Amino acid sequence: MITTYIYALSSVIIVSLVSLIGVFYIYLKEETVKKYINLFISLAVGALLGDAFIHLIPEAFENSSNPIIVSLLIIFGIIIFFIIEKFLHWHHHGEDQENTEIHPVGKLLLITDGFHNLIDGIIIGVSFLISIPIGIATTLAVILHEIPQEIGDFAVLIHSGYDKKRALYLNFLSALAAVIGTVIALIFGNIAETFTIWIVPIAAGGFIYIAMSDLIPELHKTKKMKYSTAQISTVLFGILLMLALLLLE
Repeated sequence: MITTYIYALSSVIIVSLVSLIGVFYIYLKEETVKKYINLFISLAVGALLGDAFIHLIPEAFENSSNPIIVSLLIIFGIIIFFIIEKFLHWHHHGEDQENTEIHPVGKLLLITDGFHNLIDGIIIGVSFLISIPIGIATTLAVILHEIPQEIGDFAVLIHSGYDKKRALYLNFLSALAAVIGTVIALIFGNIAETFTIWIVPIAAGGFIYIAMSDLIPELHKTKKMKYSTAQISTVLFGILLMLALLLLE
């Protein structure tokens, strides 16, 4: 059992470190980041929608005997993140000018991604409780799944107004929710797995809300055909990446 715990915790720490992929941004010039930020946001849109519709929602329906409850939880996820963003906008409006440079979508993304990382951690922990080979395979799938999403998430945090180091730090803190998830799974086992049945559709609703309400409107600010075509292509690429990862599940 101790060996299982070591493997599980080591694996989830590696998964959390994937969030530091944004470190490569630190070495890019500010002009270069601004030049390609819309493409990275486009990748985030594709990854968020692909993750929601290709991974999370099918998993939620598969693990539930009541599709109406799953549908309501997805809608609840959209509404609850709409309410959270409303609150963040009110708070944002009441702050002084120095702090209003940070757009609420960055905070909203960190909350939603934290939920997602918690779920990933629980899934990894439960997989290792079944067997070490299954746990390793699950960890590999999660890592490959996280890379395109973490790139997009980091770009959104930069776009929201965080500097590179702050965005890297906050993204890593959000990723550490996966470690908490694995610890919960190792302690509570099947109870933790039941918990994910409720959280997965809510997280899916959050991803859909962020992509459709906050990120796509940003992409509409670009009017030129050349850039719009590149954005659409990158969104589709993000979706295809999530589709390709089904082969690993």
